[in-house]
Amino acid sequence: MAQWSNRVTIAAETGHAAQCALCKHRKEALSPYSLAGHYDRLGVLPDRIVEQIHRIVSDPGRLTRKWFDDVIASGTSDVEYVEIVGVIATVVSIDTFCRAIGVPAHALPTPVPGEPHRRRPRTAHQRGEAWVPMIRPNDLEGDLDTDEEKALANYWRGVPANIRRALSLVPEEAFAWFQLVETQYLPGKWMRDFSREFRAITHAQIELIAGRVSVRNQCFY
Repeated sequence: MAQWSNRVTIAAETGHAAQCALCKHRKEALSPYSLAGHYDRLGVLPDRIVEQIHRIVSDPGRLTRKWFDDVIASGTSDVEYVEIVGVIATVVSIDTFCRAIGVPAHALPTPVPGEPHRRRPRTAHQRGEAWVPMIRPNDLEGDLDTDEEKALANYWRGVPANIRRALSLVPEEAFAWFQLVETQYLPGKWMRDFSREFRAITHAQIELIAGRVSVRNQCFY
């Protein structure tokens, strides 16, 4: 996992990418690959990470496997790629909500000292169903030797949905992402309880809004 200072810098570049002129022009173009140029960037992160951030922030619906392979070939590991995706998704979700309700974006935290865990879950495998390895319930069958593996079992067993598994190559990122999901959307047990309404709008209204937002943002999940 990236150091705290790197994560905060990635978050800062994510917020800055929304103002990038090249990203805007590419988004409007028939193909993002038809326009060359340079990103409007903060100038801290290496090119390979800036490329990942700006493309995911500005035009995720037109990312390709070749683009992903090029990012990995540039020196980004699949674990680092997943962690960066997690930071991007979190920042975009929170910043978008702030804009929607008319309040300023939250200030980023001050980096704290410390070293990353650099743990890779041995239960994550690549099966061709995604660009990166993921954990699925069947991976967790059998003996679980460590506390980490037991925690993974409690989180993923019986939950085969791809959206819940998408960041599972970096378990801490997946845990954090779904804490945000439960805050902004609904906790899992509320989602499936149709006998009560827990928000100011109904389940059906929530899903209608979510579906419309997904279409507008070219979310193909």
